[in-house]
Amino acid sequence: MTPSQPSQSPQEQSIPQPCKHPRVQIVSRDEESEYVECKECGEVFESSELKDMAIEEKNDPDEEE
Repeated sequence: MTPSQPSQSPQEQSIPQPCKHPRVQIVSRDEESEYVECKECGEVFESSELKDMAIEEKNDPDEEE
C-alpha cells in the first residue's frame, strides 16, 4: 500500500501558533456574559476570557524581548 501523501521532513512541519484573536465580533449577550467570535480563527468564547488571555500574555516571563 502506498501513502497518499509523501511524508514531510521535520523541518517542513511547523507547529501551528495559537491564535491571539486580534479581531473579534460580539455574537451573543445575556445578563451575565458577552460572547465574541474571533474573525481570524472562528473560535467563540466569553469576552472575559479574551481579557484574561491579554493579561497572561503581559505577565508571561518566557516571552522576553
